[in-house]
This record gives sequence, C-alpha cells and structure tokens, in this order.
Amino acid sequence: MKLEQRHKAVEMRLKGYSLNEISRDLKVAKSSVSYWVRDIVLSEKAKQILIGKIQKGRYISAENKKAKTRQLEERYFNEAKDEILKNPNHEKIICAALYWCEGNKGLRGGLTFTNSDPVLVAKFLELLRKSFDLNESKFHPCIHLHSYHSAEKQLDFWSKITKIRKEQFIKPYRKLNSGKRIHPGYQGCISLKYHSNDLARRVMAVAKAYLSL
Repeated sequence: MKLEQRHKAVEMRLKGYSLNEISRDLKVAKSSVSYWVRDIVLSEKAKQILIGKIQKGRYISAENKKAKTRQLEERYFNEAKDEILKNPNHEKIICAALYWCEGNKGLRGGLTFTNSDPVLVAKFLELLRKSFDLNESKFHPCIHLHSYHSAEKQLDFWSKITKIRKEQFIKPYRKLNSGKRIHPGYQGCISLKYHSNDLARRVMAVAKAYLSL
C-alpha cells in the first residue's frame, strides 16, 4: 500500500499538485509526502501550476483575513454603540473623540497619538488608562525635537508628562531647523505609540459609534 501511495504521490507531484493536496487525497502524512517527492525536478508547466496555486492561496488567505477584520470592527462598533445608548461612559467617548482628531487612522501600526501640547497629551493618556485595559509595556513613544533641544532634558519632561518610563521611549527624531527661529517654552512634539491594533480598533469604534448617532 505504501509503495502504491508513493508512486501515486510522485505522479501527482509531477503534474503540479501541492504537498497538502497529495497528503489530503492519499490520506497520508504531509511529512511522508515531502520525503517521497523531495528529489523530484518539476517541469516548467508543473512549476507554473504550483505558483498559481500558491498565489491563489495567498489571495484567499488575505481576503479571509480582511473579512475577519471587518467582522471584528463591526462587532466593536455595535458594542460601542450599544454601550453609548444604554450606559454611556463619557470619559471613554472624550478619549475616542480626541483620538479621532489627533490619532492615526491607519490602525495597522497600532494606536498612535501625536501632539505637542503637554496638557492635551496628559489628558488623553489619563482618559485612555481609565477607559481601556492597557499593558503599559506596550507604550513606545517617540519625541520629535529641533536642533536646539536637549534630548535628555526633553526625555525627562515627556516621561513625567506621560508617566511612561524613559527606557520605553525610542530614539528621538530630530527635525531640521536653521536655529534662527527658536520657540521659547516649546517642548517638542510627542508621538505616543501603543503596539496593539486591537486597542486602536476599539478606540476608533467608540468614536465612529458616537459620531453615527
């Protein structure tokens, strides 16, 4: 039986069947199929058939992932809308509204809130911490500074404002500046990044739900 399956596996492989297809059709382990066909040199036609299947598989996988993401975002939106209508959390709504105005809408890079106003940054973080379950270690802010700024001084300043450990900040970004225009009291700009696409979707869902009413 094993010998017959091996011959059949070789025949199927030469015709451009994938390892998964052979394993499924012959009802044998994929590892066995891989061992049986490991030395086979495929023809150009067989290669093109396999490449087409791989590309199709990737496309299907990507579309399935998009569909799952849309379903998740729709669920978060409906949950947020239901909460706002039945038991509104005003601090969460304000937090989401601030993010809608100043946050990154892309979501793939997680939650990113950028601003130069220390008061606004502190208030956003206060509301975010009150409204959502956070893992503080996922914060990795970046401060944007001009050439006249002291990186060490500004790092101390923004660390106190955000209550995020200095060790979590990434390397500051230096903006080009001629040095002719120095703004007294300007502390630079901070980009608050929280590495979680899920949190970004939840915050955006609250904002969209509130704006939809």
